[in-house]
Amino acid sequence: MNSNPQRVGELRTSQLMHTFGIGAVADMPNLSVAILGLDFWDRFRCDPIAEPRLLAAVRDKLGPQVETLRSPPFVAPTSTNVYDEWARVGVPVAIFPRWLRCTRRQCQQLGPVTAAYFQLDAHPYRPERSRMVHTCTNGSIRKQPTAVPARFVLACEEGHLDDFPWMYFAHKGVEPPPGEDVHTLKFVETGTSGEAANVLIRCTCEQGRSMAEAIGPANAAQNLPACRGRHPHLGTFEECGRPVRALALGATNAWFPMLIKAFTLPVADDPLENALAEEDFSVLKSLTAIPQEQARSIMGGMAFWPRVEHHGFDAVWKAIHRRVAELAVTEPSGNGDVDLAGPEWRVFTQQDVIELEELTTKRVANMARLHETAPYLQDVVLVPRLREVSALYGFTRIDAPEFDVLTTDSARVAPLSVEAPTWVPCAEQRGEGIFLRFDENEISAWEARPEVQARAKELRAGHERWRADRRLEPEEWPGIRYVLLHSFAHALIREFALESGYSAAGIAERVYARGGDEPMAGVLLYTAAADSEGTLGGLVALGESPARLGTLIKQAVEAARLCSSDPLCAEHAPTDQARLHGAACHACLFAAETSCHRGNHYLDRALVVDTVLGGLAGVGLVA
Repeated sequence: MNSNPQRVGELRTSQLMHTFGIGAVADMPNLSVAILGLDFWDRFRCDPIAEPRLLAAVRDKLGPQVETLRSPPFVAPTSTNVYDEWARVGVPVAIFPRWLRCTRRQCQQLGPVTAAYFQLDAHPYRPERSRMVHTCTNGSIRKQPTAVPARFVLACEEGHLDDFPWMYFAHKGVEPPPGEDVHTLKFVETGTSGEAANVLIRCTCEQGRSMAEAIGPANAAQNLPACRGRHPHLGTFEECGRPVRALALGATNAWFPMLIKAFTLPVADDPLENALAEEDFSVLKSLTAIPQEQARSIMGGMAFWPRVEHHGFDAVWKAIHRRVAELAVTEPSGNGDVDLAGPEWRVFTQQDVIELEELTTKRVANMARLHETAPYLQDVVLVPRLREVSALYGFTRIDAPEFDVLTTDSARVAPLSVEAPTWVPCAEQRGEGIFLRFDENEISAWEARPEVQARAKELRAGHERWRADRRLEPEEWPGIRYVLLHSFAHALIREFALESGYSAAGIAERVYARGGDEPMAGVLLYTAAADSEGTLGGLVALGESPARLGTLIKQAVEAARLCSSDPLCAEHAPTDQARLHGAACHACLFAAETSCHRGNHYLDRALVVDTVLGGLAGVGLVA
């Protein structure tokens, strides 16, 4: 790791989780860098974030060695001097790709960043202006032409990423021996469109070829080498040998985050228990390992003590021991058995009012006005305040996690560190939401309809064929109840966005769909942000008046009856076309990636309301 790091830009915490996380390539104004793995992060600059349920879910994925959730490293500026300690704290990055090209038209040389003719022109006070330059002209470094990253990289489905083999490709598979100065490459663009066919790689030995010969699976298999198993964010190589894909730098399929999200919930009716639930488990555990009198003196100087001091030391001491006992380390199952949805469902359905710093709920009274337009709803709960914590535990390339639909093969998940991580990065956001609980009797009666059961068989057959066509292992179908609630949530997102003041991409969903002995049928539409934008009150205001909320729901349902792409949209046949959705498309139900955690899979507005396709009459929940 560089002992004298240079600041080259800024990223928000949410970007480090969703867009430019570990293993991703971030495009700065003049540089392209890879976000390095946890081995290079300064753990002691990463503040712990307490969220026991989320930690348990991460441990179930990565193993019992995961001790904490932590925020990315950050120190607030303490002066205007960029050479002070605060300027040396941040997320570590490394230049990637490691091949650059000169932007001077008369030059256009392509070469490795380690070559002597490439230098870093750092701007400590304006890090966004930092750049690499090519010393192909006379004059000071500030007058040298900018060297920009090469436009293409290699990736494989196992999460590996590598530099494009420019020498190998230009010489048609016969890479010249290193150290021969006669071989110098040039990156020549002959057209104005920027397409691969107009990009030529030429060598001074008069060999070369068009980049079009590297694009596409067939061309890649014929003209590119097998994957070397490189993880640039870790600085490691591993055995792979799988086919590679040539990707344009900045392609959206080069990095997909694997996230787990959880809401902060009350752990008990006792305020003291809830206060301690927000503290780092490792801190509480360390207190129980020392004598009581010693802990008394130490605890008085700890950050959480002022919030619990009024309870008295004896009560706090006993509560800490109970908390540590409850969260004692257990061996995770690794089967995804940690239930995040169940506790959230019970909080929203069994408690009328919650008044906590991280969660506030209020049940809407006078449901009679709402039942006039939406008789299938049982309760509405307003959530003026909520806290969502997201943890990053891996990432994929080429295909998004949604490609696997319900679960992702661990072989496709790239690691965050060389060894098994003892902590993972996370981010907390605050916002508001509105929870809609469906009448279980209405949903059960709807599921029992013969027409609905026939549609369920059709959708499930499409699910099975979709996986078979992609040579994926058979997987449990989420069920017709989930498809109904998921489709209903997407219809409401569009309508709520028009009235709440939030964009449709800013409203997310949480679907609670489960049968059996403890059935669940409900949706939570919420918005969350790192700043005040997530708590403006727009969603809560929609539910304060049952009559107004009922009108909005009715409008959303009516809008779902007809799509601008009908009758083509309504005629989507899951069985014939091997689709994971029925009557749904970008013109009606599909939502933004930030809104839908299923990648717009398992949607069918025919389950919500009758469409123009008469053959599905009786399937919709709403007549």
